Amino acid sequence: MDDTIPQAGDEQARLWNGSAGRAWVDTQATLDRLFQPFEDLLVEAASARPGSRVLDVGCGTGSTTLALARLHGAEAGCVGIDISEPMIAVARSRAEREGSPASFICANAQTHAFEPASFGSIMSRFGVMFFDDPARAFANLRTAARDNAELRFIAWRSAAENPFMTTAERAAAPLLPNLPARRPDAPGQFAFGDKRRVHAILNESGWAGIEIQPIDVPCTMHEKELLGYLSRLGPVGNVLQQADEHVRAQVIDTMRAAFEPFVHGDEVRLTAACWMVVARAP
Repeated sequence: MDDTIPQAGDEQARLWNGSAGRAWVDTQATLDRLFQPFEDLLVEAASARPGSRVLDVGCGTGSTTLALARLHGAEAGCVGIDISEPMIAVARSRAEREGSPASFICANAQTHAFEPASFGSIMSRFGVMFFDDPARAFANLRTAARDNAELRFIAWRSAAENPFMTTAERAAAPLLPNLPARRPDAPGQFAFGDKRRVHAILNESGWAGIEIQPIDVPCTMHEKELLGYLSRLGPVGNVLQQADEHVRAQVIDTMRAAFEPFVHGDEVRLTAACWMVVARAP
């Protein structure tokens, strides 16, 4: 089977090739600015491994892949992989406009048949928490890694430590009875919140030298972008796309009031509580 085609029953493939993928494409500029500090951290780390061929897992619309390609140039080779056809289309278009040597694969990194031992570095900015079988996924990435290759990714810590990312759900829940509850350890934003679970997954899938460090990163967006962010992204954004106009307006007003503590003039400020995870292919 061609793994560029989402398989039936794959909830993440349906999500990211549907409403969630389109929302990320539409809010690409906002998200790139919001998550720029994480891109900077990964590029800084990559600068210590010049010449490594890099795989960017869950690359989305390609911002981090393109930044890594600028760092390494055409010689090393930077490849982004993502399950979302809409986002990969944007990434390829950005690379073409920029004249970037970066290339992109639309496929599920959990099952894609990578060339064995073809990457000296594997990175991800918030792209590895969505596998339905994370041990299998990281074992597959281990196959793609050369001996002594570095795996480095950033993932969210717990929902409790990231109030900005959960305020919309808390505010909207009384108005949206069909809002799905987050399931612990299910594929999604906070799937890697438990440090012990992350360590166990990596150990089981063949990685060594595992280091998991907490990082707390200040992030910002323009205040004028907040309503678009709240109404399109996350569980609330998905549900709102099917809501009638009256409910939609009521929910958006309620959410905006709940986010007032994060608004400082024309800027929205938050601290993102994340893990910086590093491991090595032995």
